[in-house]
Amino acid sequence: MFLDQLHGVALYYPVILKGLGMTLALSFIGIVAGGIVGFILGVGRASVHKPISFIVGAYTDIFRGTPVLVQVFVVFFVLPEAGIELDSFTAGAVALSNIAACFISEIVASGIRAVPVGQLEAAASAGLTRLQQLRLIVLPQATKMIVPALVGQFVLLVKDSSVVSAIGLLDLTRSGWVVVQNIPNGLLVFTVVGTGYFLICYPLLYLSRGMEKHQAH
Repeated sequence: MFLDQLHGVALYYPVILKGLGMTLALSFIGIVAGGIVGFILGVGRASVHKPISFIVGAYTDIFRGTPVLVQVFVVFFVLPEAGIELDSFTAGAVALSNIAACFISEIVASGIRAVPVGQLEAAASAGLTRLQQLRLIVLPQATKMIVPALVGQFVLLVKDSSVVSAIGLLDLTRSGWVVVQNIPNGLLVFTVVGTGYFLICYPLLYLSRGMEKHQAH
């Protein structure tokens, strides 16, 4: 019986592979777009100008404090009421990129704030502008501290991408629901689905641990 079901799941490999591809595509967009926007927001969050820091902080706190699924629903179902029509893939990509940017911004801001103030004061006394201080002193040091945390955030993004199945996208999670309708063995089917997520996330986890060990030495 089990072997028959395993064979049946294997016959649905095109569906599972399509879902895996969708998850990879959404995760890649979220990592790239979220990383770029998150970096910009992080610089603003760590800004010495209090109004900028406050506005960025308030924005990121709103999205970090609400469920990802709710944000996906808002982008897909609510924005059309304001005249912004997005297909399910674009809505999922926008929501995931935004939530990634909000979490990444706090990581970047923390890294920037961890740079000793004395180094900035020395740079200022040497005549460097704030932009030069950021580019030459702050970012090179902050990057070494924040990269492991960023990789960990990327792993969370891959797992959070499963919520897009709620708006009809055939990602890895939804492909599992499609298969389980025909192969009534949820444990087997979602073990395969879970393995797919593990294969995506494990290289990132391995990379993160390697970076943390490297920094420890």
